[in-house]
Amino acid sequence: MPGTPPTRFVYLGPEGTFAEQALRTVPAAERGDRTPARSVGEALDAVRAGEADAALVPLENSIGGAVGVTLDELVEGDPLVITREVVLPVEFVLAARTGTTLSDVRSVAAHPQASTQCRGWLREHLPDATVVDVLSNGAAAAGAASGEYDAAICAPIGATRHRLAVLADKIADHPDAVTRFALVSRPGPPPPPTGDDLTSLAVCLAHDRVGALLAVLMELAVRGVNMTRIESRPTGEALGRYVFFLDCAGHVADVRLGEALQGLRRVCADVRFLGSYPRHRWSTAAGDQQTPVPAGLTDADYADAAAWVSRLRAGELS
Repeated sequence: MPGTPPTRFVYLGPEGTFAEQALRTVPAAERGDRTPARSVGEALDAVRAGEADAALVPLENSIGGAVGVTLDELVEGDPLVITREVVLPVEFVLAARTGTTLSDVRSVAAHPQASTQCRGWLREHLPDATVVDVLSNGAAAAGAASGEYDAAICAPIGATRHRLAVLADKIADHPDAVTRFALVSRPGPPPPPTGDDLTSLAVCLAHDRVGALLAVLMELAVRGVNMTRIESRPTGEALGRYVFFLDCAGHVADVRLGEALQGLRRVCADVRFLGSYPRHRWSTAAGDQQTPVPAGLTDADYADAAAWVSRLRAGELS
């Protein structure tokens, strides 16, 4: 992050949720102050107001898709930039007070998204239990700890924080589910390029232009910029008016992405830069996977081509 390393962090609360668990994987946040916020908007506004150095908020889930409220909050208000992404496996546990057995469970507290993602497990193992909707995974764990409910579906950190025993772990129906979070700060120089980065943008189309979205995609495609995600959200101005959120492979410091941004600036009604930051690295049997830059599209290729054009303009044809 630019300037002084951040020490004050805010995250989508309450305590004991996946957001807190994700934030604690950031070394500076583990050492710094962590404060829960009641909503995504409250978390981001704390950063805008200077009350926090950075906020961790959810961007998307591999099962539920994009988190619309986060996208809306990023495109409205004073600009903010993403400086890091955190991808966390969504590993739900069934937790209860010590001494409770699975056969004792008659009521289970769960956030609606959590119970949906664990529907198969609940049907097989607790078919007669009543599932009670609560506001968060943290609230579910707190309710089980107080005895209001027999058990809770929650994040592992919630069970630990409320001193609950884990009756069953990894109970989600999709064992490979993950949630992607963004660490957001006030504008400043982006983290230096690593060679495996993402750049996020919010793009408003020129509505009086035929093929406006195609023009956006072409600015990326002709430069070999890989678009890894596109989401649309209504602007609220009128039916049919949307803002498009793009994630592109590359860093604003890369020549080809820089040229693509210049092209988008020319053909779009508005472009909001949401940050360039290191891509989350997945370790596989074959090692960390990176997408190679296509031949002819490296920074060196652009520099060579620019030098050639300069020589032509100077009358040097050799």
